[in-house]
Amino acid sequence: MEEAMIELFFVACLIAEPRVCHDHSLLFVEQNGLFTCMLQGQNELARWVAAHPRERVREWKCRYAREGGEEA
Repeated sequence: MEEAMIELFFVACLIAEPRVCHDHSLLFVEQNGLFTCMLQGQNELARWVAAHPRERVREWKCRYAREGGEEA
């Protein structure tokens, strides 16, 4: 049986060029549904931003990985 995956989907934009944005995703094995992602998502995004100092997260959301295809 396949484990359900939770996707932390976010849009990040260049600080120097705010109109230049890209979609990103971080995938996690589901533990407690979307609730855990919502609680831990900010910490994961903070780590991502620390590793990508030239970008800023514009928006983010948690969803089941198979719900992809829609924008934040």
